[in-house]
Amino acid sequence: MDTILVVNAGSSSIKFEIFAIAGGGLERHIKGQMDGIGTRPRLRAASHDGTPLIDKSYDAQVIADVPAAMAATGDWLRGTANVDLVAVGHRVVHGGPDYRAPVLIDAAVLKRLEQYNSLAPLHQPNNLAAIKLIMARRPQLPQVACFDTAFHRTHSAVADHFAIPEAYYQDGVRRYGFHGLSYEYIAGRLREVAPDIAEGRVIVAHLGSGASMCALADGKSVESTMGFTALDGLPMGTRPGQIDPGVLLYLLSEKQMTAKTLEHMLYHDCGLKGLSGISNDMRELEASSAPAAALAIEHFVYRIALNAGMMAAALGGVDAFAFTAGIGENSSRLRERVAQKLAWLGIDFDAAANAAGNLLISRPDSRTRLYVVPTNEELMIAQHTLALLTRAPAAAAS
Repeated sequence: MDTILVVNAGSSSIKFEIFAIAGGGLERHIKGQMDGIGTRPRLRAASHDGTPLIDKSYDAQVIADVPAAMAATGDWLRGTANVDLVAVGHRVVHGGPDYRAPVLIDAAVLKRLEQYNSLAPLHQPNNLAAIKLIMARRPQLPQVACFDTAFHRTHSAVADHFAIPEAYYQDGVRRYGFHGLSYEYIAGRLREVAPDIAEGRVIVAHLGSGASMCALADGKSVESTMGFTALDGLPMGTRPGQIDPGVLLYLLSEKQMTAKTLEHMLYHDCGLKGLSGISNDMRELEASSAPAAALAIEHFVYRIALNAGMMAAALGGVDAFAFTAGIGENSSRLRERVAQKLAWLGIDFDAAANAAGNLLISRPDSRTRLYVVPTNEELMIAQHTLALLTRAPAAAAS
């Protein structure tokens, strides 16, 4: 059975899926993840029908980093799964100004992508670590990099520029946008479930541990809340979102923070975690009675509503708003609070449909429709990988 392995390697977890190539299309064969890397490593996987295949814990010293986790996962796949890998597709967060589409990885591509490690320190080094391990073990196996920035390369120069000297833009200092694989999937999915809406003006809110929003016009990205790095825009689990650069200068000059200390704070100690002092997990915050937890949630909702106004301005109006990702798909309370603040956009919220987890959670006569659309970045990566191997356009997401 010819298959494609999809790898999404983060700082403390590796998500993976194996897709069987069948009849020119893709069918999920195995889905799993290794999480708790370096602390409480645990490998879990299930077949396409949900049947558990493995649930194994490891000593933290054995699985201390991403390469060790990849090696253990690969050993299990080779020993258990009856698959014949023809390629591996990877989520790579930052493609910089050079990559507008998925690309076959070789040593030159890998070296170029390493230049962006400092722009996505939570993601890029780990994305590339998985690639390097497979390249060393199976150098002839094709690997494809699929970029979170690529979908946003349709932005205009006006949208991409910062108001700084042009020389820096030419050096690559510009607004890239992220979560592009998720937005690309949602754009394709909307063409299936709401084709009339998909051709219009849609704001998509990717709300998870990482959070951003994207303005889609006819399925193409015209604006994003994220910029040069994945720190900008909405507050996130541990990242602050939009912040006055003067705050950073103050911390460096007046508080004598080093650049490394400041970087660690911005990526690990801010956002919902920093505001609440409790957790970066929305589930824990919603279950808490602490005033600080309530403040963190209200701040998150407030910033989503503010940024919705910015996205609406970029589009010149709105036909629909869609929630996706972990919080967006699973927190009905959060969706309701956001919907209440977006009533001015013409959204007539349907509380019963929201509680039931329906696709459409606005009333039938709502001027602006409100959707919940589960994302599937892994399928998007698999489709791009297959398309690149066969030199054919990627199939529509399903």
